[in-house]
Amino acid sequence: MKIKISAISLALMGAGFIGLSGYSSSSWALFNKNPCNLGKAGKVLDEAKCAGRTAESIKGADEDYFRDMDNGVTKDPAKVAAALAPFVPGITPEQAVRHAAIGRNNWIVWTAGNDRFWDHLGYQSRGNLDFLKTISNHPSLKFSRSNRWNYLGLVNEPCFKKPTEARKDRYGLWLDVRSPDCPADPFENEEKYPGVKIGARGKNIPVGSYYGYATGIVGVRLFPNPDFDEKAQKRWDPERYYTDPSYYNDEKLVRPYRVGMSCGFCHVGPNPTNPPADPENPKWENLNSNPGAQYFWINRIFTWDADPTSFPYQLFTTSRPGALDTSLVSSDYINNPRTMNAVYSLAARLQNAQKFGMEKLGGGSLNNKQLNDYVPANSPLTQFFKAPDTVFTPRVLKDGADSVGALGALNRVFINIGLFSEEWLLHFNPLIGGKPITPIPIKTSRQNSVYWQANEMQTPDLALFFLATAQPDLLKNAPGGDKHLTTEATVLTRGKEVFGERCARCHSSKLPEKAYSFFPNGGVGKDYLKYWGNYWRWTQTDEFKKAMDEIVKKDDFLKDNFLSTDLRVPVTLLETNACSPLATNAIEGNIWNDFSSQSYKNLPSVGKFTVHDPFTGKPSEFDMPGGGRGFTRPASLISLWSTAPFLLNNAVGEFNPSPAVEDRMQSFNNSIEQMLWPEKRKGNIQYQTANGKMLPGWVDKTFETSYLRVPSGYLPKLLNELIDRIEGGKFAGEMGLELGPIPKGTPVNLLTNIDLDKRDGIIDRVKHDLQLLKLFKQIKKDLKALPKNATDEQAVQVFKNLIDPLIKNSKCPDYIVNRGHYFGTDYFVEADKEPGLSDADKKALIEFLKTL
Repeated sequence: MKIKISAISLALMGAGFIGLSGYSSSSWALFNKNPCNLGKAGKVLDEAKCAGRTAESIKGADEDYFRDMDNGVTKDPAKVAAALAPFVPGITPEQAVRHAAIGRNNWIVWTAGNDRFWDHLGYQSRGNLDFLKTISNHPSLKFSRSNRWNYLGLVNEPCFKKPTEARKDRYGLWLDVRSPDCPADPFENEEKYPGVKIGARGKNIPVGSYYGYATGIVGVRLFPNPDFDEKAQKRWDPERYYTDPSYYNDEKLVRPYRVGMSCGFCHVGPNPTNPPADPENPKWENLNSNPGAQYFWINRIFTWDADPTSFPYQLFTTSRPGALDTSLVSSDYINNPRTMNAVYSLAARLQNAQKFGMEKLGGGSLNNKQLNDYVPANSPLTQFFKAPDTVFTPRVLKDGADSVGALGALNRVFINIGLFSEEWLLHFNPLIGGKPITPIPIKTSRQNSVYWQANEMQTPDLALFFLATAQPDLLKNAPGGDKHLTTEATVLTRGKEVFGERCARCHSSKLPEKAYSFFPNGGVGKDYLKYWGNYWRWTQTDEFKKAMDEIVKKDDFLKDNFLSTDLRVPVTLLETNACSPLATNAIEGNIWNDFSSQSYKNLPSVGKFTVHDPFTGKPSEFDMPGGGRGFTRPASLISLWSTAPFLLNNAVGEFNPSPAVEDRMQSFNNSIEQMLWPEKRKGNIQYQTANGKMLPGWVDKTFETSYLRVPSGYLPKLLNELIDRIEGGKFAGEMGLELGPIPKGTPVNLLTNIDLDKRDGIIDRVKHDLQLLKLFKQIKKDLKALPKNATDEQAVQVFKNLIDPLIKNSKCPDYIVNRGHYFGTDYFVEADKEPGLSDADKKALIEFLKTL
């Protein structure tokens, strides 16, 4: 059997239709052919361990190469030492800068061996995900270094320029060229950082560095492909690779390089207070490590040909710039784009964790490294873990699932972008679904992965780096920022009062001392809703408002304020889209089992939640499951002026592709108005809020007729009855599943959130599968009957009989993406207790928010 996989497979990684595509048995055989991979969970080694390397031989680089970044903070060693001294008493300026440099290098250039993983996904997608093309400049492509920022939202690395011809030293690839007036990239030093010698490396191709080669894009590194042996080299034709689909779609094609991704790929962005004059050509001083990739277009990056007639492209387009489904690979069968987290004021966040961040660990989560493992017993950093099972931690993911300590949260991110993929991919079917998901054990990773061991050695320095550098970007410090700030003291004072009364209870880490008494022993676990309810009701009293008013008016209110409580807020109160708090990756027995606390897993259900028909807006009730789901932790409001659009999916407000201060403020003003005046939000449907009022809302729908086509070798047995000859696309003539035409105007998530991971016992699972088979048969039949250029009205007619069963079988039947967060407005569910603010108060609040 030949190795084949559809473009659909790749693009459906985070959605329900993932169950319709995947690997053939022969593809797994080829992928697992090395002697260190027995193809069984717990019995595989990563490439570094297989090659005989040790973690000590893969140390973190200590060059302060990126010293111009992050406002140049490491150029002042005394300042770095002062920031770290409260956590590492006695640290010298030299030590402080060295640790910060190792941490920043980990963030920006360390890929932890994940080039293997991304090469695998590119190979299995038959070139539809092709990072070698994404980083290229060939004339046939829609993008190059010249428009990379505006088209892809990727950050061009300084010291590079666009090539004028194919590079002979890169096997004919059109890759960026390093400027001759720049120093050499220190991370490419093969002697100091020798790469992992495996396969063809060290034979017909270089071994390279374990940091790879710079590519001209921040966060993307290039590694010699160990499969590029002499036979593959003879067959390689770089021009056909760019221009001939029959060549670059060939599953047997071996590319000369693998592409690795660092955390910086999704987190480095323009410095809000020192933006580049030309975003296509930034300087290092124009970049910060922490704001998040706010301009990142995942649909164009992950489907390089950007074909709108492909349903997967339509799916990826639901991720707005700066948003990404973090369960992209380890699918939870929910299309769930979330914004890339900014990392601000880690010290203040840790201080808040001591009051609100208590969690109880259990089972595999006890195996997470804690800061205590790296510092002396008398270090202040030991206060965030108390043996045997109590941790005081920030909650990193939007749903508050990352709850095992700061280091555990960092280490999990590296797995999620491909660290130890040899093991990780054995615990679920990436691209496929239909296989029970099992946890990836930390114990196994620590035993069998040298890259994991090396990463664990570096993440403490990464934490120190952020403690020293991740400071607020204030509008007053930005070019021309002052003109956007009010000079009217009475307006600003009123804004503070409104913030203290309505916002601080979720968006301040400085609260009246009594606030912490509502959560005895952290308030975690099964009784959390009771504690939360008592706290919430107290924040509506005069006692809270008076105490908070005094706090918010102090001159140092914003100093060391994380501007979030990191508490878990029930989605029933927020009324925001429920797909994020419904994520299942971290619940008991799922892929991130070891990276979520036992107290998270013990959280109760928040009850019934109102969802709406995606065509008519008709409301209905959905029973929210418990076990960790149903909550969202409040976003920090630090540097809010620079982070629009808003909400957890960037769905509220207009996106502006320019990082200039004026353009950021244009987006901020538009977005904050829509937050405080929800009737101004974009809408293609009218829906009823929990308090009965109507609002416009947005349902993501296909914008062009599209098709879903999957060859038969990649269908679960459940769907064998649907196999027929595929009529169109690259698989025309092959046997498989073809769904379409999917008309323009079809709600995307109506199709993507089908639950293929029922966990209600064998009998219920069998019944569910039979129900799904019947549903897919009906979908195929009805879509097949549609004309090619079907109208929206025809789509409504087709789905009229399918809506109820699709909603019934959906893991997240919430389709309105820009709903919720009605605090301070007449649409708030408790508006009878908290009437909407006047326009004057809203405007005063906005003026204060600009100062954060």
